Amino acid sequence: MLDSALMGVIAYPQIDPVLVHLGPLAIRWYSLAYIAGLLFGWWFIRRQSMKPGAAMSAAHMDDFLTWAILGVILGGRTGYVLFYNLPFYIQHPAEIFKLWDGGMSFHGGALGVILAVIFFCKKNKLDLMRVADVVAVVTPAGLFAGRIANFINGELWGRPTDVPWAMVFPHDPTQLPRHPSQLYEAFGEGIILFLILQFLFHKTRVAKEMPGFIAGVFFAGYGLTRILVEFVRMPDVQVGLYHGISRGQMLSVPMFLFAAWLMWQGIKRKRASKKA
Repeated sequence: MLDSALMGVIAYPQIDPVLVHLGPLAIRWYSLAYIAGLLFGWWFIRRQSMKPGAAMSAAHMDDFLTWAILGVILGGRTGYVLFYNLPFYIQHPAEIFKLWDGGMSFHGGALGVILAVIFFCKKNKLDLMRVADVVAVVTPAGLFAGRIANFINGELWGRPTDVPWAMVFPHDPTQLPRHPSQLYEAFGEGIILFLILQFLFHKTRVAKEMPGFIAGVFFAGYGLTRILVEFVRMPDVQVGLYHGISRGQMLSVPMFLFAAWLMWQGIKRKRASKKA
């Protein structure tokens, strides 16, 4: 079945993971994806800060960008080391610092940004839930860029399949047609989630009346997308599956509890304002 499907697979676009070489320096699409996501978030939130009653000022956003960068990089790398390849890094601790070789965990990065938002809001006496909503609204743009970079790198591919849009990835030793799971995630946790959050933020009164609710929708939406896509995505070789459950699915389940708590905080705020 898979052999016959080889005749109908979609050609994988051969895109060099390195955009340009500047002497010994290689500028990679993967790095640019992180930069693009952070810069888009900075631009979007800074634009929102110009409106009356914004969650933070433009000056706050300029300062927060540094906090966000540290949260994403330190949290993402630490999460990957702890959740996905700890035995290897215990034996080769110097490899932890080789970020250019890849290896970032969304769940670790999310935790890093959550801590950054908490400490930043406490330091600047900002409304934590309102800031969380604004940060959540822009995050899918970064996720989209990151998944497209995964696709360009030809990594994190899906499981073998015979669907008409299957692809053969150049670094796959089996050369079987597979689900382009990176694109599934880019569409689900990137485009779809971005549109839902934009609608809630701009077209409803949820952000004003229920601070924290939109952040909860983000975590619920990401968790659901990740769990579903993991069914067609190849598990990491060094981790594998645990009773048919992938590491990504395990890490996504607690997100629903966190999402429920955030949404409940928003509901409580709305109820309290009505009683006041």
